[in-house]
Amino acid sequence: MEVIKRGAEAIIYLAEWHGRKVIIKKRVKKSYRIKEIDERIREQRTKKEALLMMAARKAGVSVPIIYDLKVKDKEIVMQYLEGQRIKDVIDEKSEKWQRKICHEIGKSIANLHKNGIIHGDITTSNMIWMKNKMYFIDFGLGMKSKENEDRGVDLHLLMEAFKAAHKNKNLFQWVVETYEKNFDGAKDVIKKVEEIARRGRYMRRIS
Repeated sequence: MEVIKRGAEAIIYLAEWHGRKVIIKKRVKKSYRIKEIDERIREQRTKKEALLMMAARKAGVSVPIIYDLKVKDKEIVMQYLEGQRIKDVIDEKSEKWQRKICHEIGKSIANLHKNGIIHGDITTSNMIWMKNKMYFIDFGLGMKSKENEDRGVDLHLLMEAFKAAHKNKNLFQWVVETYEKNFDGAKDVIKKVEEIARRGRYMRRIS
């Protein structure tokens, strides 16, 4: 197995499974937690992430196929997506392509949110473009919720990611265009995004 990413919560390996190239996501031990509690937390989070991915697929959102779930080992064995991270390619593409991609992103997020799924880490690092299809990866911080506050936080994170990492100032608005077309409750969520942004500006002023 080859380590391709070490995160605070998990290590991502590139491996082979029954002749297939796969990703193995393994949650890491936390030495500051009591061992039994740490075991239980990592097992619960591994299971929760797999369930969220399956729910996302059922909601019409493309995610890696899960081949095996090893709860006791805190591992998810999943499809390796041989595509491109949106973060790496979007700035190089034409405006027409960017708009198309943002519409795909907006539709996917709408499908997640109207089915009560919060991704928890929506950035262009967690989106893969492969064979003309948008895939969402890394549901490790996700949860089930139908609260507009949680939906708003999801979208606000994407808005901030676009501002921080990408040049075109229209990207988020293009996402919103399709989000609103595909989710009846979108306008209330967008209001919440604006409220969260105002709170952030206020906190920066007083800090």
